[in-house]
Amino acid sequence: MGGKLKEQTLAGRGFLKLRTRGEKEAQSAMAKHKAEWRVVVGRATGILVLLTGMLLAAGLCTAAAKPDNPIPSIFEPHSTPADSILHLSRFVLAITALIFVVVATLLTYAVAKFRSKAADAQREPAQVYGSTQIELAWTVIPILIVVVLFLATARVIHAIQDAPKPATAVEVTAIGHQFWWEFRYPALGIVTANELHIPVSDPAHPMPTFLKLLSADTDHSFWVPQLAGKTDLIPNKVNEMWIDPHRTGVFLGQCAQYCGTQHAKMLLRVSVDSPEAFQAWAQAQKQPAKQDDREIAGKSVFERTACVNCHAVGGANATGHFGPDLTHLMSRHTIAAGAAENTKENLRLWIQNPEAIKPGSLMPAMKLSDVDLDALARYLETLQ
Repeated sequence: MGGKLKEQTLAGRGFLKLRTRGEKEAQSAMAKHKAEWRVVVGRATGILVLLTGMLLAAGLCTAAAKPDNPIPSIFEPHSTPADSILHLSRFVLAITALIFVVVATLLTYAVAKFRSKAADAQREPAQVYGSTQIELAWTVIPILIVVVLFLATARVIHAIQDAPKPATAVEVTAIGHQFWWEFRYPALGIVTANELHIPVSDPAHPMPTFLKLLSADTDHSFWVPQLAGKTDLIPNKVNEMWIDPHRTGVFLGQCAQYCGTQHAKMLLRVSVDSPEAFQAWAQAQKQPAKQDDREIAGKSVFERTACVNCHAVGGANATGHFGPDLTHLMSRHTIAAGAAENTKENLRLWIQNPEAIKPGSLMPAMKLSDVDLDALARYLETLQ
């Protein structure tokens, strides 16, 4: 009797141990299953967040800019080359977005469907070798996508690069310097700096502007996002581009190729004028510098200092070409290649201490006395 009771007690204890171990294994499997699902849900959530972010970014890029937005955008073109680039970029974005959606969907499905399970720990998943259909799919589809993108891009490049030059075109030579722009109009005999004036091009009476791009020192890049794509200015090489603005206004651009310390402040302004306003501006630029006898002292300061070594002023003893032509300095809205507004205070500061406006620029500090500085500033203000 006692022996049987002992056997029953041992059997009960064994059953309890088996039961406890089974419960622990079940709990462990359940915990592992929950952990696996957390991983799956986390990965899927991450993919969805990334997709949502990309779609939001695309929406912000394509959203219409505010009329008073000072930041130029490639998604608001006002010229034929820029418009062609926008259509191409939207086409490329649509294809790449479709590729992303397909790949993200397949990845999410694979992560959820074929996740690791406790029951499969000792088994190897099914192996697929030599599937002709899969290999054809991942070879032919990417080739077709690349060919389509190549043909679309080549078509736009050909249309822009090989566009014929009409007889009514305005020709401008743009020369990049460290760190400013020089603009020459060979047919008009005009030389100016940093602010390019061109006529609007009416589709009924096209008047595009063709630019010959040169560099005086290192690599630069001419870029006005709303008018055209980037074109490099390379020493000892001539590049060309053209724009045909569809409306009047001021369009902002800058050098898009790192060219030295003040690359970021090598800005430019393109003023698109009506044909009548452009003709009036051209006639004014052809006139010699105004001679104001009341500012003879300032002119004397200009001619006896290092100013004449770098700058040219029509009608004065100054024929320098290292810096901008100052004949019609006050007709420009900015100085220092767009780094500051062209005001009396900024002009005075630019002469005396250029580092305060544009650190690293090649403009030397003149270190003039207050009397000479005031006289020189007043003389420069007469250069309308």
